[in-house]
Amino acid sequence: MELEVLITCVLIFLARVADVSMGTLRTAWIVQGRRTLAFFLGFFEVLIWLVAVSSVIRNISDNWWYAIFYALGFATGNYVGITLEQKLAYGEQTVRIFTQMGREMADAFRAAGFGVTVFRGQGRDSEVDMCFIETRRRAVGRLLAQARLMDPQCYYIVDDVQVASTAPSRRAPSSPTGWRAIRKKK
Repeated sequence: MELEVLITCVLIFLARVADVSMGTLRTAWIVQGRRTLAFFLGFFEVLIWLVAVSSVIRNISDNWWYAIFYALGFATGNYVGITLEQKLAYGEQTVRIFTQMGREMADAFRAAGFGVTVFRGQGRDSEVDMCFIETRRRAVGRLLAQARLMDPQCYYIVDDVQVASTAPSRRAPSSPTGWRAIRKKK
């Protein structure tokens, strides 16, 4: 393989890593409702993709190495994009921990700076507490590790938060007429 072809292959590979990584981040940010970030990433993602794919298509009959590096860049870009998204860990998540040690666990989490609400419920075999915690995604791993240290038998569920309210909301009207009145006030 001559030097010019090798350099072009490396550039195609790097372009694909960049645009696929951007696509992964853009998709995560769309799900989280981050429209402006998704807009700019989408613009640069497609711009880079157009340059990469046009280089491959223009020269594929002369050099099939371009297609190989294009595919390698795509696969690597998926890996890099997922890794970046996990490291950035934007967003909020809710954690529900089911345990026999709800009060003790809630006290420990509160001491660590987490807000916790504890609910008492009936499990399959006995009463159980559910600790409900909303926190930054970055903190979830530390929170779950602490829960497992305190109660190795605990069961947990983690969900992404799409919408949350921090202020008390008004009571919902009971009739369609009431809803129209609220819309008019705005």
